[in-house]
Amino acid sequence: MGWHGNPETSGVRSVTRAGEFARPAEEDRLARLGWTDERLMTAIVLRDEPAFAVLYDRYVDLVYSASLRVLADPQLAEDATQDIFVRLWRRPEAFIADRGRFLSWLMSVVRNRAVDELRARGRRRRREAMGPGETEEDFLAAIPCEQDDPLQAAQVHEEQILVRGALCALPADQRRALELAYFGGLTQQEIAFALHEPLGTVKTRIRLGMQKLRRALQDQR
Repeated sequence: MGWHGNPETSGVRSVTRAGEFARPAEEDRLARLGWTDERLMTAIVLRDEPAFAVLYDRYVDLVYSASLRVLADPQLAEDATQDIFVRLWRRPEAFIADRGRFLSWLMSVVRNRAVDELRARGRRRRREAMGPGETEEDFLAAIPCEQDDPLQAAQVHEEQILVRGALCALPADQRRALELAYFGGLTQQEIAFALHEPLGTVKTRIRLGMQKLRRALQDQR
C-alpha cells in the first residue's frame, strides 16, 4: 500500500515502500495544515499518519530540490528523497526539538544523505580505477592529502556559533529564507517555490535578514 503526496506538487510525489503508509482522510490532513513542524513531528512520533502527510507535502519538493542540487541526477535525487521520508517516518525521534528548528535539522539530513551517496559513488569509481590486485587502501594511500589546521578549525567553529546565535534572533520568515539559501543551498527562485511565496518577497527577506545578521555579528566581535 503506497502513500501518495499532494498531486499538485512537482518533484517527488510518492513514498512507495509497500505497507508503510496509507493516504489519510482529507479532513484529518486539513485539520493539521496549520500545525508547526515541531508539533507535526511530535504527532508523527505517535504514528499520526495525517501529520506525516502534511509534513511530506510541505517539504517533499524542497528535499528533492536540495538532493538534486548535490547529486545532479534526478533518479538518485528521487531515491534519496523517498529514503529520507521513509527514515523520518520510521525514526521520527531522531529529531530533538531542543537542539534546533526542524527545517535546519531536515536540511542536515538531506545533506548527509546526499554526501553518503556521493561517497558511495566515489568508492565505486575508485574500485573501477584500481589496478589488478590493488586494494582500496593502497589506492587511497597514494593520494596526497592536507592535514586540517586545528587553529583554523577552531576559528570556523567559533564563527558557526556566532552565526547560529545571530540567526536565532531574526524574524522567523527571514531566518527560514536564509537557512534555505545558505544551509540548503537553494536559489532564491527555488526558495520562493518551496515556501509558496513571491520571488520579490523572498529577495526582500534575504536582504533584510543579511543586513541584520551583519549588524549582529559586528556587535558580537
